[in-house]
Amino acid sequence: MLQIKTANDKTWQVDIQKETILLNGTPFSWDIQPISTNAFHIIKDNKSYTAELVETDYQAKTFTFKINGIKQTVNVKDRFDLLLDKLGMSDVNTNKVNDVKAPMPGLVLEIKVQPGQEVKKGDPILILEAMKMENILKSPGDGTVKEIKVQARQNVEKNQVLILF
Repeated sequence: MLQIKTANDKTWQVDIQKETILLNGTPFSWDIQPISTNAFHIIKDNKSYTAELVETDYQAKTFTFKINGIKQTVNVKDRFDLLLDKLGMSDVNTNKVNDVKAPMPGLVLEIKVQPGQEVKKGDPILILEAMKMENILKSPGDGTVKEIKVQARQNVEKNQVLILF
C-alpha cells in the first residue's frame, strides 16, 4: 500500500497486487510504454499522455514528473511511513545534519557561505573540483553555518569534514 499526495493536497491510496492496481479501492487500468530511461507514453481512458521523471529525492520520497509539459510533484509514503504517522513517530526518520563531508577527494575551488550564515536545504555551499569536474555541494538541510573547516584551493580527502552546522 502506498499513499501518494500531490502539491495541491490531493491524496490517493495505491494498492499494487499481482494482477491489478487499485486506486482508492477501484481497479486502475492503463497502458504504459517506456520511451526512454525516464520517459513513458501512457494511455488512460482513451487519452494519451507523455510522462517524464525529471527529479527524485529518495530521502524525502518526492518525485517530480512532467506530464504533457506540466510539472507535478508527488510525495509517496509506504506502509511503514503511514504506520509511523499513525503512531505519531513520523519525525523519527529525519536526521539532523551537523556537518557536510567531502563525497570524494578533490580541490576546494570556492566556499559559498560564511560562519553564522543561514542556509536552506539545497542552497549551494561549496564548489569541489574532482576528476576535472566542478561539483556544487548543496546544503542537506536548513540550518546555520557554525564553522568552515577548509579554505579555498585546499585539497581534501573523501569523508573529510568541510562545514559544520
